[in-house]
Formats: sequence, C-alpha cells, structure tokens
Amino acid sequence: MDRLTSLAVFGKVVECGGFSAAARRLNMSVTMVATHVQSLEERLGVRLLNRTTRKVSLTETGKFYYDRSAQVLADLEDADRAAAALTTTPRGVLKFNSTAAIVRFLLPVMDEYMQLYPSVSLDLSISERMVDMIEDGYDLSIRTVPLSDSSLIVRKLTPWRHILVCSPSYLEAHSAPSTLADLAGHDCTRYTYYPFGDEWTFESEAGERSRVKVGGSVLTNSAETLRHLVINGRAVTLAPSFLVADDLAEGRLVQLLPEYRGVEFAINAVYPNRSHLPTKVRLFIDLLAERFAEHRKWMT
Repeated sequence: MDRLTSLAVFGKVVECGGFSAAARRLNMSVTMVATHVQSLEERLGVRLLNRTTRKVSLTETGKFYYDRSAQVLADLEDADRAAAALTTTPRGVLKFNSTAAIVRFLLPVMDEYMQLYPSVSLDLSISERMVDMIEDGYDLSIRTVPLSDSSLIVRKLTPWRHILVCSPSYLEAHSAPSTLADLAGHDCTRYTYYPFGDEWTFESEAGERSRVKVGGSVLTNSAETLRHLVINGRAVTLAPSFLVADDLAEGRLVQLLPEYRGVEFAINAVYPNRSHLPTKVRLFIDLLAERFAEHRKWMT
C-alpha cells in the first residue's frame, strides 16, 4: 500500500480517536482505514495502537512514530504550499510580536519585505512576555528565550549566547572576578525572563554546566535598561551577544571570565499552526531566516 497514504490515515485515526471517526473524515471505509494501519504495523513489526471496543490509544512506540510521521507529513505540506505560493501574491495584514532587544534587527527586514510585497501591511507589537498567539490573533512571534508552550511551531533563525560583561569604569572601582564564585560579591543586574532565574548558568565546550547564584540592586524586564546600567558602570551583567556585540567591539564594555560561555539559545520565529500557513507569513519567516543567518557569525 502507499506508505504516505497509510501515514496520513494513521495520523487521522490518532487525531479522531478511532477508526470510524477517521473513516468518516477521510470518506473511506472503516475496513480500509484498519488495513492502512495494519500495513504500517506489519512493515514496522510493532503495534502502534491499542484497540478496545470503545476507543484506540497510542502505544509508546506509536506515540513516537506519530510525532515523527506528523512532522514528515507537515514538511511535505510545506513543500507543496511553497511551490504553489510562487504564483500567489501575498496580501493582507501580517500581525506579529517581538521583544524590544531585537527590533533593530527586524527593521531592515521589515523594510525589505514591504518593498517586495507592497500588498501586505505589517502590524508589529513589542512585549517582553510571550503573547497568547491564538487568543490575540497573532500570525507570528519572534522570541529570544525558550517557550513553555510546546504546541507552538518553532523555526530557529540564529543561535546566540550570553556574555558576562561590565564597563571599563566598573573595573576602575571594583576588582575583576577571577572565578564564577567571585560574582557573588558583585552587583549583578539581572533580566526578569532569564530562563535560570538568579542562577547564572555557563557551559563548557564539552557541554558541562556550571552555575552561580547572583544578586544585585536591579532586576528588569528591559534589555536596553540592563545595557544602559552596565555601560554606565553600575553593575555586571550577563547580556545577550546580539545586544552588546557593538559595545564590546567599540570598547564600551569588556568581557569577563571569557573561559566561561553562556548556554546556547536561539532567536526563533514562532507561529501557532504548521497547517495552512499563509503565504504572507511563510515569506516573512523565510526572509527573516536569510537575514538573521547573515548576523550569525557575530551573534554567536
């Protein structure tokens, strides 16, 4: 039997919770639905579904297989839509959200996108906290920290790491830390949404992590406020590489303990559903991916 069809039928059985419901959705006989699932199980030599008279449920192997096969089918749908979109003009309003720290990188992409697709209007809002994309009707969000909502689709644009920094004037008044433990004696400005809270976390080349608990006089959800305070010699901070790269290059900031590198994160394009992704959204994400890749060398 056609393997892709069998994958699609299997996925529909899981989504509908049974063979009969899947058959109705697919306009197919129950027998044919069961045959497709059985064909997959025989090919793999494992049971994918537990059947009872009232419902079906995934086995452990079935759950793994469903997750992976759903991704395969979604990628094929994306390829089909991408090919079809070549002859489709994007139009309408693209509503998206981002954190303030990367707006300066978004602006040139927005300019280019509007030149390429003048029939699309852009509606950008800024927030440090992740928005409710479904409730608030967003097409897209561009975030710099990991998400707690695993139901959203995430496309990685570029990796980045934190860098431990302070200003030259800070070092004139304070001794530089020589170990991570020394940071406990420094005023450390912290970012509210740092994923590890007040435990600054570092990673070795081998992937081993070291943590140090820090404290300070300022906790803020504004990355620009954090940058301003540190440049003015008020504190030490663990800053995103993309936020302070120019400051380091021009000497406004210096890196501390360079043998310790921050945990790798990514700037991600986040959207609510892979199925039927509007052309205007897909093209904007593709352009973001191209342009952010150009920043990758210095962002890491």
